[in-house]
Amino acid sequence: MYVLLTGINHQTAPVEIRERFSMTPAQMEQAYQQVRNDPALEGVVILNTCNRTELYATTRDLETGQEHLRSFMATISSLPAEQLEEYCYQPNCYDAIEHLFRVSSGLESMIVGETQVLGQVKEAYLKAQELKGSDGVLNSLFQKAIQVGKKVRTATSIDQHPVSVSYAAVELAKKTLGPLQDKTVLVVGAGEMADLATQYLMVNGVSSVIISNRSYEKAVQMAALFDGRAARLDQLSAELGNADIVISCTAARHYVMRESNCRQALLDRKGRKIMMIDVAVPRDIDPALNSIEGVFLYDIDDLQGVIDLNMAARRKAAFKANSIIAAELDDFNQWMASLSVVPVISALKKHGEIIKQNELKKAFNRLGKASDREKEIMTAMAHSIVNQLLHYPVVNLKEMAVSNQGHLYAEIVKKLFSLDLPDEEQGKYAQIKTGNQG
Repeated sequence: MYVLLTGINHQTAPVEIRERFSMTPAQMEQAYQQVRNDPALEGVVILNTCNRTELYATTRDLETGQEHLRSFMATISSLPAEQLEEYCYQPNCYDAIEHLFRVSSGLESMIVGETQVLGQVKEAYLKAQELKGSDGVLNSLFQKAIQVGKKVRTATSIDQHPVSVSYAAVELAKKTLGPLQDKTVLVVGAGEMADLATQYLMVNGVSSVIISNRSYEKAVQMAALFDGRAARLDQLSAELGNADIVISCTAARHYVMRESNCRQALLDRKGRKIMMIDVAVPRDIDPALNSIEGVFLYDIDDLQGVIDLNMAARRKAAFKANSIIAAELDDFNQWMASLSVVPVISALKKHGEIIKQNELKKAFNRLGKASDREKEIMTAMAHSIVNQLLHYPVVNLKEMAVSNQGHLYAEIVKKLFSLDLPDEEQGKYAQIKTGNQG
């Protein structure tokens, strides 16, 4: 059994590419349906967030499985093959497992150690189970990854430093506009990130908050928390004249603020500074608005520079986290090794036993009336020959099992000895019950 990974993230692809991989709930359900009908893939878990889209899969055919995952990514994004090659990564089995542990621990996030990603990993795992996309190996892998993420945070306190996308947005606002006292912020969207950004802005002196959301009732509820006021989404253009800062994070599939509905309102400001921070993927704000005098538009990738200034403490914690992940990775890989090696060793010994019994039967038939003593000697000799021939293949296979090439050696032994593993033998190890790992 192989664990595969194909994905893109904020390190390999800009936001305009990542947003093409964003999926609605309906598209997610359709994607899992496609996986269930794919004979090359045993199971898949899809991790789809603002900063990454990653497909984790299990397969018995390495090359075919990887090819099908690339095709899957192409279908999601409608990107041509050459662009997929440029932006996607497809590590080996060992590195794919390590990567997931690092993701769940926050070490692969734009903000190292952020807590949100652990919840996203858990949510992706539960969604895969709900839509019947996962299998026993992936269940165990994701349970282990969630456990590792929690352990890293407990042991290193990597998430205890005040750094997040929302925090970075506020730092960027202070850098662009100066002190935030007496400033007014217009928040478009009423989700968790918008809520956190508003909290940071209030702490830093913002005096007035306007909340605009597709659901006016939800906007009213959030505005009440900050002693602000709500605005309907169709009033957005008018509210741009009142705002100094705009933070937008909606789940819209298209630009919420574009030239057709916002350009004139921004021109009417006559160059008065307004900072617009777009933390949505897909983006909420048309980049063309940045050309208007007085408009300072930043998207989620622009926040990276601010984030880098606040990472020293987390990098120190990340160093400690790496040693925790290494130990947990060894533990999981030893378990994974048994999935590929134990059935092969069992089949190899059975293969040797069949040959031994067949040859002994032939020999006894040729000898005619052999004494019990002669039969005993011949049986012992045949047993010794088979055991000696198989000794080093078995020993070396066990040693290689814990390396990142163990599954490849198992496949080689299967081909060298023409071993045919029955489904029930593989299933004994591959169909691990939920809860056995992690």
